[in-house]
This record gives sequence, C-alpha cells and structure tokens, in this order.
Amino acid sequence: MAMVSPRALALSPPRSSLRSFPRLPKPSIPSILGFPQTLPCTLPPLAQRAAAAGSSSSAARASSSASGSVDASTWEALGGVRVFAASTGEPVYFRDLWDQNEGVAVVALLRHFGCVCCWELASVLKDAMPRFESAGVKLIALGVGTPDKARILAERLPFPLDYLYADPDRKAYDVLGLYYGLGRTFFNPASVKVFSRWESLKKANENYTISATPDDTSSVLQQGGMFVFRGKQLLYARKDEGTGDHAPLDEIFDVCSKVPVA
Repeated sequence: MAMVSPRALALSPPRSSLRSFPRLPKPSIPSILGFPQTLPCTLPPLAQRAAAAGSSSSAARASSSASGSVDASTWEALGGVRVFAASTGEPVYFRDLWDQNEGVAVVALLRHFGCVCCWELASVLKDAMPRFESAGVKLIALGVGTPDKARILAERLPFPLDYLYADPDRKAYDVLGLYYGLGRTFFNPASVKVFSRWESLKKANENYTISATPDDTSSVLQQGGMFVFRGKQLLYARKDEGTGDHAPLDEIFDVCSKVPVA
C-alpha cells in the first residue's frame, strides 16, 4: 500500500492577496478570530514551534484529497497521543477513538474552543451528524484547550459531548504538522473565507463566549484541519491554511460515500 510522504502532502501557498480583507471595526477582530482581547506578551518563537512540529521524521504533512496509508512511525506517534474526553475529562489514546481495523472516522481538528469560527464549524458538523451516522461514519471533533473549555462550547452552542475531545498541549496537531503562527491566523489570505459566511458566523456568535479560550493564550495561533481514516488508512487530509479555512463538507461526504463500510 502506498505511503503518504511529507513531500507529496505539502500544500501549495494560496495565490490570493491580503488586500482582499474588508475593513472591520477593531473590536470585532478578537471575537471573530478567537483571540483574547490582548495577545500574550511572550509567544513561543515560530521557529521553535515549527521545529516541534517537524522534529520527528514521522510528521505527516497533509493536503486536500491526499490518500494512502500513514507510515508506521507516524501512526505510532499519532496513536499514542493522549487526548481528553469532554464528557468525563478522562484521557483516551487517539488510536482508541475509532475501530482501528475497518472503522471509518472523520476527525475534525478545531483551532481552539474560544474561536467563533470553530463554533461555526462545530455547528455545521452537528447538523451533518445524521448523514455521517447513516453512512456508518464516526465523527470526532478535537479542539485545543482543556475539557472544561470544551464543555463551555458543548453547553452553549450546543454540541454533543460524546463527540468532543480536548488536546490541551496540541500534540495531535504537531504530529499532523498543522499550521501554527500569527501569519497563519488573521494575516493569511485564506482567512478571508470567513467573511463569505458572515450570516453563519453571526448565528454561531449568538451564544459564543470568549471564556472558552485556552488559558495558554499562545494556543490561539494554532490552525486546524480535517482527516478521514478507515482503520489506520488515511483517506483524506487537509490542513487549514488560515482561520476559518475549513474543508468543504461536500468533499468529506464524497470521500466517505466511496468507502465500503464493514
């Protein structure tokens, strides 16, 4: 079975320009992008974070429509990551989130629980759950923050707790090579996509609270992604280029519909 290499999965930089950003009132920027009112005075050096994400040769560099098997060392690193169930706060290994033989899972990695764009994505995923379930697909939503922060989103949005997990140390994000940094947050051209979903964002913002933001405010610089697995086989992988640059669900459904369910 073909192995997905970092080179094959690398994403091409977007061609759009920062000039396409519309002007917004200054107070609205933190809530839209999930920033606290002030950024931390000291952030981890971007070079250090990049090194952390790529320190292991097993790091998977994912792009849209990638498929194949995850190499053994990558899967060992990813499967051994401990995340926390939002419902109980108990740790669970990533490899135990779905059936590792033939189970099909859509794993949505949100930015963090205080990001209103992630509240919007969680709302879209919740509405899509019946469709996933009818196809025999397990939906897993993972976000940066502690279980108590995850429960804020779950209670106020609302979102089913049994589908929600927390990764406070961003370990799964590092193994999967997801983007991190100020340039990938507001200042990336891909972030303009959020403004095409203004009505959806406003709806997600109705019960939104910035108190769900992780206590480690450097976490607001983390970007997410979307992955589809059948057992240990990677069927689809996409890294968010910027804030709100989520994978189109039609692509996810298309991948899932072509997978025979055991």
